[in-house]
Amino acid sequence: MSANAAAHTKRFFQVAPLLGLSRFRIMVLRFFYAVIILLLGVQVWTEIVTHPVAWQPLPAVAFSFWGALSALAILGLVNPLKMIPLLLIQFGYKLIWLLMVAYPLWAANQLVLSQAQGLTKANLLGVVLDLLVIPWGYVFKQYILLSHPEQGALNLSQ
Repeated sequence: MSANAAAHTKRFFQVAPLLGLSRFRIMVLRFFYAVIILLLGVQVWTEIVTHPVAWQPLPAVAFSFWGALSALAILGLVNPLKMIPLLLIQFGYKLIWLLMVAYPLWAANQLVLSQAQGLTKANLLGVVLDLLVIPWGYVFKQYILLSHPEQGALNLSQ
């Protein structure tokens, strides 16, 4: 590898001071937003547009939420750092669902072959991916430890 290529590779993985993340992490975030758009968005928006009968209220809420989530993920392609709260919402709803629905079924030995089994696998995979993709150090610094109390975060430095 040439010295120029090695330097470029190093910069790709090096944390940029202005961003707080490496270019690699930003590309991972963009890829993850694209996955949300392609895997969730295409399926959800196809159902929303082609749904043959009147919606039941609760399934309509779920599809509306997923539709909004996948549509907002488009903004994550353009500005991945500003859209991190979208990933936090995704992580949160999946984790809450696992705790409220899947865990009680699992604890009662009723999860296998239940209607929740497939969603449990999908949400568990989603939580693991969110844990890996979300830059937790950046989230902690930007949303919890901000040193500007007028921006609404905790000022723990005083």
